[in-house]
Parts: sequence; C-alpha cells; structure tokens
Amino acid sequence: MQPPPPNFASMSAKISDVQLLSDNWYKLRKYKYEYTQPNGETVVHTREAYDRGNGAVILLYNKKQKTVILTRQFRLPTFVNGNPDGMLIEACAGLLDQDNPEDCIRRETEEETGYRISNIQKVFEAYMSPGSVTEILYFFIAEYTPEMEVHAGGGVAEEQETVQRLELDYREALRMIEDGRIKDGKTIMLLQYLQLREKIFLYCK
Repeated sequence: MQPPPPNFASMSAKISDVQLLSDNWYKLRKYKYEYTQPNGETVVHTREAYDRGNGAVILLYNKKQKTVILTRQFRLPTFVNGNPDGMLIEACAGLLDQDNPEDCIRRETEEETGYRISNIQKVFEAYMSPGSVTEILYFFIAEYTPEMEVHAGGGVAEEQETVQRLELDYREALRMIEDGRIKDGKTIMLLQYLQLREKIFLYCK
C-alpha cells in the first residue's frame, strides 16, 4: 500500500525577521521565515531577495512590413557574465517608478524608440527570476506605423541613457534567437508570443 500523496494545500510560510543588507541602488534584504511542509513539519530558512520594483516591457510590430522594433544597449550584468561587449538586444522596457504598467510602457516606448503609440495590449505578466528577485514584469504588444514616430529615440540624455533603436524583419529576429544574437529572456518570450498568437506572423520562418 502506497502512502497518501503530499498535501500541498497545507503548505504555508511566515516571515519572522527582515534585515536590510543594501540600499545603494535598489534594496537587498535578508529574510528569515518558517515554512510548513506537506508532511506538517515546520522548517526555518534564511534567504536573500533583491527588490528593484516592478517593470513593463513591450514589443512593437508592423503587420504590413512584418517588422518589429527592438533596442540595443549596454548591460553590465551581461558584461561580467560572458557577454564580450556587454551590448544586449531587447524589447523596450522600464521600471514602473510608481506609474501603472500602461503609463510606464507608453513613456518608455517614446523615450527609447521615438514612437508615440496609441493602442497597447497586455498579454501576460510574469516573475522573471523568482529565486532571488521580487520583480513582476508586465508584458505588452502594440502595432506601430511610420506615422507614429515623433523623434529618433535613444533614451533620456539626462539619465545618461544610450539606446540604439533597431527595426528588424520578424523572421530575422527569430533567427537571431536561434543563433544567439538575441539572448534576453523577456524579448524571446514576446517574439515567440507574437509568432503563436498573431496570424500574420504565424508562418514566418
């Protein structure tokens, strides 16, 4: 006779202590918490979590041209972990900074890409690194046309942003995932979402 399956519904956690380890850029905290396992046993864990706030990301696409808008900029964490020049190709993204996700991504889109978009569609939200980072990322897509361009993009000069805008054939963007030129997780998720959900892109290879 086999034992009954674990009762995962009974699992629970309770935080007993929080220490702020760093507030230099964002917040790194150490948490001590009690965790009740499916067998009823309570264990104590200590873990660290990095809080940089929540964010939003968007993929701009043009059905007629079969193109997408991406960005390219220097990302220090990739530079110290195997990316030779630190440059990363990404969908336009930014932190909410107290805004709601829709307002945030409209602002970031205009700052980084130069396009003033009107209709945006939220497609999902996700924890991107739940083992160590608290951030929830809100994912959007939106159609763009040449008429929506209000400037050349490039980011906010006062914040010392240097962002290159890229307009790519959608099929080429998919090939860039395969050959490693696109390695950013959120960008891969949106490009593949577009391939699955937007019929105009479904058979692009």
